[in-house]
Amino acid sequence: MAKSTMTLTDNRNGKSFEYNIIDGTRGPSVVDISTFYKDSGMFTYDPGYTSTASCESKITFIDGENSELRYRGYDIADLAGKHSFLDVSYLLMRGKLPTPEASKNFDLEIRHRSFLNEGIIRLFDALPDGAHPMATMGAATMALAAFYKDHLHLEDEDAFKMMRRRILAKMPVIAAMAYRNSIGTPLIYPDVNRYFTENFLYMLRAYPGGKMKYLGDGVNDEIKQVEIDALDAIFTLHADHEQNCSTSTVRIVGSSHAGLFASISAGVSALWGPLHGGANQAVLEMLEEIHATGGDADKYLNKAKDKNDPFRLMGFGHRVYKNFDPRAKIIKKAADEVLATLGVDDPILAIAKKLEASALEDEYFKSRNLYPNVDFYSGIIYRALGIPTDMFTVMFAIGRLPGWIAQWKEMRENKEPIGRPRQIYTGHPLRDFVSSDKR
Repeated sequence: MAKSTMTLTDNRNGKSFEYNIIDGTRGPSVVDISTFYKDSGMFTYDPGYTSTASCESKITFIDGENSELRYRGYDIADLAGKHSFLDVSYLLMRGKLPTPEASKNFDLEIRHRSFLNEGIIRLFDALPDGAHPMATMGAATMALAAFYKDHLHLEDEDAFKMMRRRILAKMPVIAAMAYRNSIGTPLIYPDVNRYFTENFLYMLRAYPGGKMKYLGDGVNDEIKQVEIDALDAIFTLHADHEQNCSTSTVRIVGSSHAGLFASISAGVSALWGPLHGGANQAVLEMLEEIHATGGDADKYLNKAKDKNDPFRLMGFGHRVYKNFDPRAKIIKKAADEVLATLGVDDPILAIAKKLEASALEDEYFKSRNLYPNVDFYSGIIYRALGIPTDMFTVMFAIGRLPGWIAQWKEMRENKEPIGRPRQIYTGHPLRDFVSSDKR
């Protein structure tokens, strides 16, 4: 029987090194090179860690070639739109779906833990009007560590359980208040009578006193179930995605034994980058550009096909999913339902639907598997719900929170060592020091 090992040979001197091959439950086999430096005196070189497994994990599995996404073994199609975001959060953090009773109790606890310490609310007053909501969210998340300093670590399981539920409950409140602070409107407190996602939309839209927009004749513009369902599905689809930039950041910050609040704040910062959490914002900015230049979608489709044109069609194709984004099929249905139910008359969304229809039929895009991805459809939904572009990445952070919490906890339970990537030094060799009077 063949050995489950791989031999690496240094052809400069003929020395060979043998390493074990590890097989996970799914996915590619992994060569364990953890002793490679000790054995050979060399490092491996893997910019962006695209061929390197940084950890073991039981949380999320992705097969990009076959367009699979699974949370704790469940196919994403069996979760999004069929279980609430809070139930999926429970699954990611606890490893199992809740019973009906556990689901009810979890929901109630999240509602009642949503209120912020008034000291954190005063933090919003210290920030300038117009501050980007992501900047405010990062600052407020870090500030939680100052207000809840009695349970920053994992060692006490009951304390940690309270901590993760507390941050899950408070993050949408922070997000909504960050938005209202950015536009200079009064902050709205959460309503314990509303479910997580509905509560978030309420805090974005409500007027002081807790009333929704008045339409006349004693009627208010109440939040519709189709809006709640669509946003809940988006949060679920964004809840975790293996070791992406922000998740890896949460784990590597946590590997120093930094607390959960600090690690989540670092994740928020990583997510803010336009190459990560800003993808759906880029979609809307592209649509606005097309609209501003006449609204000719076909013109931009042709530009996208022209290899000599730098224009990129945002929201199509995916770095990980080589065929189609499995999340896109789910969220497309939600987007169609939102647009049909709300009857939104928006030229930006009309351009989006034109791009979608053309790309799904155009042989150029079909042959290259450039199908609309989750960012394309989530951007459309956010626009239809009246959520401003500056809030798109904030929405991503709310959805990704349970994944970050689960990943941080797993990292600590696995007793992973502190993250310490290596480098190839390409700077100066030893240089002779020259005194200032001789330079």
